[in-house]
Amino acid sequence: MDKQTLIEHLNEDLSNELSAIIQYTTYAAKATGPYRPQLAQFFLAEVADEQLHAQFLANKIVALGGEPTTNAKPVAQAKTNREMLTAVLAAEQKATKDYTQRAIEADEIGDKGLAVQLEDMVRDESGHSEETERILRDWPL
Repeated sequence: MDKQTLIEHLNEDLSNELSAIIQYTTYAAKATGPYRPQLAQFFLAEVADEQLHAQFLANKIVALGGEPTTNAKPVAQAKTNREMLTAVLAAEQKATKDYTQRAIEADEIGDKGLAVQLEDMVRDESGHSEETERILRDWPL
């Protein structure tokens, strides 16, 4: 692992965080039905965490000598509340996996501070996953 490869990987993560901000914002607007207020609140509450992650990543990319991306990955299309929750769960699980790998990569280049921050982000993302799984557990098909 070299610093340039780590910067590229962090930019992929940043692109995913920018997508998550858009995803949560859009899904909050699209939520329907009797649970709309609770779902909209659930989605909007996640935006702040994703913004903090995006800002941290952008700052770290610059600190490492890179240029932060401004391009978000495409947001998964979803029409129903269940499809939105399922897409959110997939995105959070991917983020948990990616940040776990990124923490290993940060350790490999000797950046312990980055590794610790990424492990904190793993905690955040896995918590988001668990909460989404609990919502989906008894959600009607």
